[in-house]
Amino acid sequence: MAYHFDFTPVLQAAPLLFKGAGVTLALTATGAVCGLALGILGGVARAWKVKPLAGIFAVYVEAIRNTPFLVQLFFIFFGLPSLGVHISEWQAATLAMIINLGAYSTEIIRAGIQAVPHGQLEAAAALALTRAEAFRHVILRPALAKVWPALSSQIIIVMLGSAVCSQIATQELSFAANFIQSRNFRAFETYLLTTLLYLLLAIGVRWALAWLGRYLFKGAR
Repeated sequence: MAYHFDFTPVLQAAPLLFKGAGVTLALTATGAVCGLALGILGGVARAWKVKPLAGIFAVYVEAIRNTPFLVQLFFIFFGLPSLGVHISEWQAATLAMIINLGAYSTEIIRAGIQAVPHGQLEAAAALALTRAEAFRHVILRPALAKVWPALSSQIIIVMLGSAVCSQIATQELSFAANFIQSRNFRAFETYLLTTLLYLLLAIGVRWALAWLGRYLFKGAR
């Protein structure tokens, strides 16, 4: 029996898909900003072997990198209430993305910091830069410039991984697609358009991050 394509029911529900895409972008933006801040802290602690932070971040990185994102999400959303910590679906999804990205970016940024030549620190000291100025301009900025493409790719991966947040009823893009498909039963059409939306989001975010990298790290490499 031939399948008859009908995108009309899906297009009629397009506002729900766009709203879900907006939630996905909001989750990604929050997760990226906070996750990268956590990654910088962890990267510095591990690269410079700051005790006891270096050991704490080593355990944290291994725990996150060797467990599925879905399990981390379930642990936060279903596990924490057992300890009396009650959070919403949005908060759980955001926290899971921050923690996940923070672990991966810790290792990426650590590699960037360790790649900065030691001679640059000596040059900073010769120029009478303060420790804060030397860290910001001589270590952190060049280190982030070196690893920015890798960080950008990791942010994209986390954004695409946010699709599993629909499992705890976070109303992101996948949740919207599942809701629409359950009402119109046009699975092929619904998920085809959802796939295209994810593709556009990934390309758009990658372009935005590339532009941001050129703006922030001009001349840093």
